[in-house]
Amino acid sequence: MTNRFLAGGSLLILAVSLSACSGMSGRDRNTAAGAAIGGAAGAILSGGSAAGTVGGAAVGGVIGNQIDPNKK
Repeated sequence: MTNRFLAGGSLLILAVSLSACSGMSGRDRNTAAGAAIGGAAGAILSGGSAAGTVGGAAVGGVIGNQIDPNKK
């Protein structure tokens, strides 16, 4: 029950936060999306620990920042 609530809440927060990204650059959007996805993945893989969530968000943010939509 708690895991289901946590997953649903995380998805809701992700959807709301990504809708606020309309004025951001592509790199900023990728960084925010990477951090959100990484944080969710870290929380799931670590069983909800704070360290896993923060670590996943940090790694996801770095990866998202390195993805450049204009790179050729």
